[in-house]
Amino acid sequence: MRWPFISRIIGILLVFLGLAMTAPLVCSLHYKDPAQTGIIQSIAITMFTGLILMVLSIKYEDEAYINQKEGMTVVALGWTAIGLFGALPFYFSPEFSSFTNAFFESVSGFTTTGSSVMTNIEDATPSLLFWRSFIQWLGGMGIIVLSLAILPFLGVGGIQLYKAEVPSPVPDKLTPRLSDSAKILWMVYAGMTLLEILFLLAGGMPLFDSVCHALTTMPTGGFSPKNASVAYYNSVYFDYVIVLFMLLAGINFSLHYQMLRGKSLAFWKDTECRFFIGLTLVCTLVITLDIYGSVYDSLQDAFRYSIFQVSSIITTTGFATADYERFPGLSQVILFVCMFIGASAGSTGGGMKCARIIVCFKYCYRELFKLIHPRSINHIKINNTVIPDHVLRSIMGFLALYILLFFVSSIILASMGVDMLTSLGAVASCIGNIGPGFGTVGPGENFAHLPAMGKWLLAWCMLLGRLEIYTVIILFVPEFWKK
Repeated sequence: MRWPFISRIIGILLVFLGLAMTAPLVCSLHYKDPAQTGIIQSIAITMFTGLILMVLSIKYEDEAYINQKEGMTVVALGWTAIGLFGALPFYFSPEFSSFTNAFFESVSGFTTTGSSVMTNIEDATPSLLFWRSFIQWLGGMGIIVLSLAILPFLGVGGIQLYKAEVPSPVPDKLTPRLSDSAKILWMVYAGMTLLEILFLLAGGMPLFDSVCHALTTMPTGGFSPKNASVAYYNSVYFDYVIVLFMLLAGINFSLHYQMLRGKSLAFWKDTECRFFIGLTLVCTLVITLDIYGSVYDSLQDAFRYSIFQVSSIITTTGFATADYERFPGLSQVILFVCMFIGASAGSTGGGMKCARIIVCFKYCYRELFKLIHPRSINHIKINNTVIPDHVLRSIMGFLALYILLFFVSSIILASMGVDMLTSLGAVASCIGNIGPGFGTVGPGENFAHLPAMGKWLLAWCMLLGRLEIYTVIILFVPEFWKK
């Protein structure tokens, strides 16, 4: 393991993070809010640390190739460092009483989870609210994927970083050059963000609110500048616009690129996309019928609130227009299951990912089929492509680890005095990068009341979910550190 080399990459990431902090500084200067001093301190500390890490390794010369171990180490340690230093603007603001709360909010932002400890969001300074939204936008596609478009010019590169970062079972490059793939992903991502801003402005939403909501919709983050989230506006137009962009963000971004290249049937031809859209519609229809009459007297209202909550949770965005804990039991169970399924592979969403769920179903069917026909040879396919055995093993291992870590983390949180429903809801929300959970962390509450150690545990769960389990958990395997 080349630690000086790893140190240099993390230093570069921190320098980028320090430069990103100039965005809320500009916002603070524009609105003349009192957060300028804290932001300047945050920039100075972050940039200084990043430059120190780069200087300490400047004499170290070696090939720029990054092996698998180094790639995973850079991603895991890089995201942890970004969470720590990204917490500084929060920590230096009066809205946060401890570094634990600041770190929780920062990790929740960068991992696009959307769980918050802020009790009165609307009283915060505009620059802090903007930083809160901006870090979700950066984390959505992955700050390390963003860096890949620039790192080659600094003598650093490697598909290993891309594999460890991109939330997909089988990350595929869109172009032969990795930096070009990163640029394409970010162009599509930025273009769709701008388009949503224009749609929200067209409906009458203020510019600041439009920018903040667009910056947190496309990364499926869910931070809102309003205490009541999107429900604050009580607008049918805004609800459906945000639903549209949440669903677009939950689809594999390579399909968006294919659509822009003129392949109009790209969505329909993709098995996972059909599964994702179909599942969203089925869940919406069932919940609509379940809450019609019991919660909402109008079928139109029942459908509107149903499709918003389903889209928000299955894409792991976390916006809310209704308190789904007041829905009947069937609807709550469906939404809870949606927390685990998640969005499409290659999207900005979290959860297990639809591709893995499809493979799991097909694997179970194959095993049942083999009981009837022991000599048969059946391959598991997605989009007419055979899933290699090593990928199949990786997927099944991921699903097993996901469920195991969910239960273990829930038990640990419950041991801190948190009730069972809240423990299960909070861990499911954080490991799935969703935002609101169940119990006392539902859409009408927040995470501020949880014990400090519980917040650190949940922050770790957020990193597990954002980095797809393996990248984080493998650091705790002794063999990983052996030569």
